[in-house]
Amino acid sequence: MLELKLYNSKDENAWCPGCGNFSILDAIKKVVAELEILPENLVMVSGIGQAAKTPHYIKANGFNGLHGRALPPAQAIKIANHELKVIVTSGEGDTYGEGGNHFLHNIRRNIDMVHLVHDNQIYGLTKGQGSPTTSKGQITSMQFDGVIVEPLNPIALAITLGATFVARAFSGDNGHLVKMIKAAMNHKGYALIDILQPCISFNKVNTFKWYKDRVYYLGENYNSYDKFEAYKKAQEFGDEGIPLGIIYKEDGRDTYHDLHPSLRRGAVLVDRKWEPKDTEKFISEFI
Repeated sequence: MLELKLYNSKDENAWCPGCGNFSILDAIKKVVAELEILPENLVMVSGIGQAAKTPHYIKANGFNGLHGRALPPAQAIKIANHELKVIVTSGEGDTYGEGGNHFLHNIRRNIDMVHLVHDNQIYGLTKGQGSPTTSKGQITSMQFDGVIVEPLNPIALAITLGATFVARAFSGDNGHLVKMIKAAMNHKGYALIDILQPCISFNKVNTFKWYKDRVYYLGENYNSYDKFEAYKKAQEFGDEGIPLGIIYKEDGRDTYHDLHPSLRRGAVLVDRKWEPKDTEKFISEFI
C-alpha cells in the first residue's frame, strides 16, 4: 500500500466545514493508495460544481471541464491511453442534469472508468436550487412553493440503460464507501456509484441524520446479478429505507475498447510516434 500523503494537494480547500465531499475525497485517496495506483497513472475528471472541485484537492492528473461535460473528456482520455485509471467525480446536477445525455451514451459504450456522483439532492455551488434528485415538494432557494416534479431515480435509470456496475454509498460511512469505490475500480467497464452526500449549507432536509435514519446495507443473500430484483430494489428511497451497496452488477460485458477494432489492439494513440513536422502538416490542413 502506498502512503496517503503521496496524493495530498497543495491547493486550498474551499468546501464548507463538515461537507460530505471531504469523506469522498478521503475514500478516493485510501482506495488508490491501497491499489497502489501512482498519481501519474490516475486521472481525475470533473465538470462544474462543488463536487467538481475534487481534482484540485488530490495530487494526480486532472481535467476540470464545462458544466455537464465531465464524461466526454474522460472517455477521450481513456480511449487515448487505456492504461490510465480514470475517475469521474461530479455532482448529481452536473451528471444527471446538464450532463444527462453524456451519461446515457457513456453507459451504452461501457467505457472502462469509475463515475462517482456526489448526490446531495441540491445545487450546492449556485446556492440551493432544486437539482434532478431533489424530492417533490421540497422548498428551495428558487422553488418557493416546493419542487413540482418527481425526482430522477439515477439507480433505476442506470440499470434500465444497461450499466454494468451500479452502486449506492453514503459519505457518512467512509469504510463502506471505500469498499464500494474499490469494487468499482476492480470492475471491467463503466462503474457508477451514486453517493449520498449531505450539503450542510443549502439542503436542510436531507441531512446526515436524515440519511442515517433511513439507509441500510444489502445483505449477503441479496443477488446483485439479478437485474429484475435490482430494478425493484432501485425503487426504494425515503422513509421506507434506502439500500446501500452494489445494486446491480454484470461481469464479462465487452467494453468500448473490446469492441473497437483499432482500440482492442492496444494503446493506439498514446503509442503513436509524433514528430514536430507531423504537427505542422496537421495544422496546415486546417488553414
